[in-house]
Amino acid sequence: MKKFVNTLEKIQMTVGVLFLCIFVFVIVLQIITRHLGISVIWTEEVANYSFIWAIFMGAAVMINRREHFNFDFIVQKLTGAKKAGLSIFNDLVLIVFNFVIFLLGLQVVTEFWNYRWATLPEMKMGYVWIAIPIMALTMIVYSISHLIDHVRAVKAKEVIE
Repeated sequence: MKKFVNTLEKIQMTVGVLFLCIFVFVIVLQIITRHLGISVIWTEEVANYSFIWAIFMGAAVMINRREHFNFDFIVQKLTGAKKAGLSIFNDLVLIVFNFVIFLLGLQVVTEFWNYRWATLPEMKMGYVWIAIPIMALTMIVYSISHLIDHVRAVKAKEVIE
């Protein structure tokens, strides 16, 4: 499972960085063309939608790295079974939350799939909003991986004690 999760994170990080690069490139292009007095109307939409993809992919990676949705103050104060219990609870909450986000994301994608971009009518809005269920599904995978690790740690400690 760890190898799969690490590969998934690398893919997701690559996609996020790619869309962040597109975002920066388009913003720079927009600045240059405005300065030159040239109207490039599609840059705003491309920038917005590439930023959406970059943020959603990055948010999922942060879940895997445990740098997102974390209560450090409480975790640092707890030890042993209480700390493991809090981690398991957090993982379960994230799984349920992201399952709901996944279902709602599928609903959004289905509803808006055939809507078109205003400045690039060849592009469908579904390509933008499919980032929501992808993010949620990968967050579920990452949270399940963490949950498995935490449950194993609790079981291993119980066997030792």
